[in-house]
Amino acid sequence: MRFFLEISYHGALFYGWQIQNKNISVQETIEKCLSFLLKKNIKIIGAGRTDAGVHAIQMFAHFDFNQNLLLIDKNIKFKLNYFLPLNIKIKNIFSVKNKIHARFNVLSRVYEYRIFLEKNPFYLDTSWQWLYKKKIKIKILNKGAKLLKKYKDYSSFCKKKSNNKTYICHIFYAKWILKKKKLFFYIEANRFLRNMVRSIVGTLIELGIKKITLKDFIQIIEAKNRHLAGISAPAKGLFLIKINYPINIYLF
Repeated sequence: MRFFLEISYHGALFYGWQIQNKNISVQETIEKCLSFLLKKNIKIIGAGRTDAGVHAIQMFAHFDFNQNLLLIDKNIKFKLNYFLPLNIKIKNIFSVKNKIHARFNVLSRVYEYRIFLEKNPFYLDTSWQWLYKKKIKIKILNKGAKLLKKYKDYSSFCKKKSNNKTYICHIFYAKWILKKKKLFFYIEANRFLRNMVRSIVGTLIELGIKKITLKDFIQIIEAKNRHLAGISAPAKGLFLIKINYPINIYLF
């Protein structure tokens, strides 16, 4: 049978989602815990890969087990959360159809980027926010975000030497929202290139502080050249917040 895990994690102490040769990852941590509890070597496949320092409010992963896990151990979620470190939480476990794949059946992913515009002594933990003190023009940020949806090729925002087969993505939504002294960027697409969201955020911030113009931003996108785009925003401000699947994946 195939099972889905719904997961959230604080990414500061992990070298990303995917298993690394020497460094600890979210995937490896969960696999070790599952394998220990089920007394079987369990491999999980995630809905995507978050980079080192990136967080997830909602990540999914699937794994296979030869019995109905939810019947033989109704406390499996509790046990997983007991043994996992505090920076990883299993929010849900449910069965799906055997051919459903955590990565390949995704319809869209939603990311959020968090920027604090002033120092706050009650937010001493800066591992989940980017503190940025320069004055930013919010209206121009959203003009730039709106332009993103007019394009399909995002080569300019992809990490160099990523060896992608295609740089085509479909962005459904991109918007900046200001809440008091906090700035949030939301973006939804069918897929994302490596480092894409952080590159977009970094370039849009350059637009917001008038380092570049809207015309420059358009030229950056159309040039399909990562060297022309801005720096990548720090990983610590980025959250994977939602993954959408077809409604018929569930095994009822």
